[in-house]
Amino acid sequence: MPEELGYSQQYYTQRTAHLVEVITDEGVTGWGECFGPGNVALANKGIVEKVIQPMVLGMNPMDRDVIWHKVYNLLRDHGQKGMSMQSLSGVDIALWDIVGKVMGQPISNLIGGRFRENVPSYGYGMMLRREAPDDLAARFVDEAAEIRAMGFAATKMKLGHGPKVDVQLAQAVRKGVGEDFPFMADANHAYTTSDAFYVGRALDELEAYWFEEPIAPEDLDGYAELRKGLKTNIAGGEAEFNRWGWRSLLESRGLDIAQPEVCALGGISEYLRVLALCHAHFTPVINHVWGSAIAVATNLQLLAAMPPMPGGLHPWEPMLEFDTTENKFRDNLLEQPLNIQKQVKASGGRVSIPTGPGLGVAPDRDFIAHYKWDA
Repeated sequence: MPEELGYSQQYYTQRTAHLVEVITDEGVTGWGECFGPGNVALANKGIVEKVIQPMVLGMNPMDRDVIWHKVYNLLRDHGQKGMSMQSLSGVDIALWDIVGKVMGQPISNLIGGRFRENVPSYGYGMMLRREAPDDLAARFVDEAAEIRAMGFAATKMKLGHGPKVDVQLAQAVRKGVGEDFPFMADANHAYTTSDAFYVGRALDELEAYWFEEPIAPEDLDGYAELRKGLKTNIAGGEAEFNRWGWRSLLESRGLDIAQPEVCALGGISEYLRVLALCHAHFTPVINHVWGSAIAVATNLQLLAAMPPMPGGLHPWEPMLEFDTTENKFRDNLLEQPLNIQKQVKASGGRVSIPTGPGLGVAPDRDFIAHYKWDA
């Protein structure tokens, strides 16, 4: 990466992406992606290649739900969450890509059809750096203004320096975007409940749209307390897995906005079950999106097919999350790039859904070969 960036848990200087390719005996190839950076991706790679592959080799790729349940049931004794689910996610997405190519249809059509041909996108930035708080705040003012000028529908900042500094940073972002522009704040579960209330009350005054992962994902009671006590929407769920984990999260009534991560929770097959659970609890969904262009394309297909919740003349719309910092694995991976930032600038903050079969995108194999990590 050209510069060190950080969030509430760590600073980092490298990017990785974990792509999964599934090849059929008829020569149809599907692509998927597993959530998880760095050495986590290496661990997931071992699970995909040494654990999941022997389970599914020789099965019919059209039987994606049969494959999903076979793998999950055989791995249940070894972890219903975490890396096993991240690994299964990449395989499952690749199988959906295969089915779409065999059927000649984009995934959004396979799961029910498109409610929209394009979606609004929000740009996140304002990452943490090793700077004095005043310098960081000054940079947040400028960067927030820049993201608005790029044409995005909203923006999101990172928190994580501690409650008082984080309030200063949130005030800087509001100053940068102006009074009439939506902004969100992401703590990456950095706070205790009491500190989250301190920051959340400041976000209430600043009229932030949502407060993301304010506390540890295990603290369901804390999420419920925050949701009852704050005006700002409470968002979260990127660290939750499968329908059973999401059932408990939703029943706790701690979220105003659900953020499932398709590349982690179990792939498209399980995402669709989680989406149904969210809507059964009348909880709007804005997918968590992190990773390469494969993850972005997957989420565009899902966002196209997401029913309005609730319906109406002017229904509430999901948004595409977009990291505005440099990411070669997103911007340069595909034979035909998505060019999201150009789309956003030209179309009032909206991004078109790929129309090709499956995911609707094809990776550049020369690019993959150049960046392949043989660790």
